[in-house]
Amino acid sequence: MIIVMHPSATKQNVDHVCDLVREMGLKDHPIVGTNLTVVAVIGDDRKKDGTKFEQAPGVDRVMKVLQPYTLAAKADPKQRSVVTIGGPATKSDTVSFGGAMVPVIAGPCSVEGEEAIIEAGNAAKKAGAHALRGGAFKPRTNPYSFQGHGEDGLKMLAVAREATGLPIVTEVLTPTDVKLVSGYADMLQIGTRNSQNFKLLEACGDQPKPVLMKRGMSMTLDELLQACEYILSGGNTGVVLCERGIRTFEDHTRNTLSLSAVPELHHRTHLPVVIDPSHGTGKAHLVPAMAKAAIAAGCDGLAIEMHVCPEKAWTDGAQSVTPAVLAELMPELDRVAQAVGRSCPVGVTADV
Repeated sequence: MIIVMHPSATKQNVDHVCDLVREMGLKDHPIVGTNLTVVAVIGDDRKKDGTKFEQAPGVDRVMKVLQPYTLAAKADPKQRSVVTIGGPATKSDTVSFGGAMVPVIAGPCSVEGEEAIIEAGNAAKKAGAHALRGGAFKPRTNPYSFQGHGEDGLKMLAVAREATGLPIVTEVLTPTDVKLVSGYADMLQIGTRNSQNFKLLEACGDQPKPVLMKRGMSMTLDELLQACEYILSGGNTGVVLCERGIRTFEDHTRNTLSLSAVPELHHRTHLPVVIDPSHGTGKAHLVPAMAKAAIAAGCDGLAIEMHVCPEKAWTDGAQSVTPAVLAELMPELDRVAQAVGRSCPVGVTADV
């Protein structure tokens, strides 16, 4: 059940509704969006009596949720959540997903070394990107492949953030690593292989940093939103969805990037949606076109793999664009964004 508050509702009105929910032996979960506030009611359906809220001050209407994802569900067509990363706490730029701006997260697949990640961060900043990505922990299909530098890699990312001012996004693999990664990162990433690692999702819901939730390579949108519910129900409202392509019979790309997921997810959920055209195609020459198409489709951000020398990348060099390509792409992304009523401003303009 979702209680939709009137746009004029005060904090006292919302607190009163939450008190009523708890009196019924249920759990309240307020969600503050860009246009309105809703209170999700979680617990035994037999205890949910919507009539008790209809006359409460500030309540607009009470809705029953048919979907199995109460917190991720959209209560109103205009409901949109904005998730912010970075800021004074980590002495980095503030970047928001879900608003008028479409941010770009860029960087290498793996943190290869301190000097390398600082160079990549500076290149991403020069090209105009808004956040830096890089894997300190790497889930690899081959057990003999490079698995990442672990905590040392997190320390390297922190140094790169200090050098560039870019907030950092990095993957967490296990529940026991969540506290460690959360201590360094501005945003935790759940990778496709861990998209239904429910203990990991619960652990990410029990910490304050925003989470970039990637879609599993064989996951339906319904399953993706139910997975997000594990994070949201833990109290962490800072969830951003990421479409990174799914497995199909097609073989001209690494995965099949489903851009139709963007408007469909916006129809179903208030959560922001990011597109990863790098994993979605697996080929660097396809990334610019798919990035522009993603913005045209309405995405709330892009995650692009960029390496200063892709041919020497330790991982995923084939899908990594160069800094020069990213610098050329950024103004084009902004032009597409402007055409659909958004913006993708270039952070710094310089020759790369």
